[in-house]
Amino acid sequence: MNFDNIPEIYGTLRKGFLQVPEEINKVSGIRIFGKLIKSVAFTTDVAIIRNINSDAIIAVYPFTPQPVITQSIIEASEVPVFCGIGGSITSEIDRVLRLATYTEFQGAIGVVVNTAISNKIVSELSKRVDIPVVVTVVSGDENLEARVNSGASILNVSAADKTPFVVDKIKKISKDIIVMATGGPSSQSIIDTVNAGANAITWTPPTGAQLLKTIMTEQRLKLPKKSDI
Repeated sequence: MNFDNIPEIYGTLRKGFLQVPEEINKVSGIRIFGKLIKSVAFTTDVAIIRNINSDAIIAVYPFTPQPVITQSIIEASEVPVFCGIGGSITSEIDRVLRLATYTEFQGAIGVVVNTAISNKIVSELSKRVDIPVVVTVVSGDENLEARVNSGASILNVSAADKTPFVVDKIKKISKDIIVMATGGPSSQSIIDTVNAGANAITWTPPTGAQLLKTIMTEQRLKLPKKSDI
């Protein structure tokens, strides 16, 4: 069968949803519990989450993780959610483990910890939960093999313009290491990250404020000028 021309259906009011860049579809994807994930939107805005076509959401924010926030995001999302559970601000092992367990029970498809987390905690997490443990990597100088050996299911590369380099370095250690990576600000940066071997791409959508600014600017241009009245 030919799947090049896939029928699409849009609602009258929901046809303006956000679409992730087409370049992301070139990755292999990561199949978790039978769900194929290629694109992951990096946002905690429930309005964006309800109006984007990404395969999953990664919900990480710069505060101590709170179950009520996690639950709100999971309930609002129509796709799987990877939830942040700490690493720097929240690094005490007992709290991180309890958050991980609770987050799994809430329905998250994976837990995310940042680069400050210790390998000891990663190891304990991998034993505690039955969902992927996603460990963030921000530099190629990190001991990447130790991260994988500690029990990390997925390495989440967020190294700015060095991301393709770090992804390539990880894949040279082993092609079997699963990598999720930031696509960056352009089509070319996404392509570079895909070519480096990323299995899934995280993409940061525009904020609600940015989208409203665009809409309001367009509306102002449609208003009649005084000379036309």
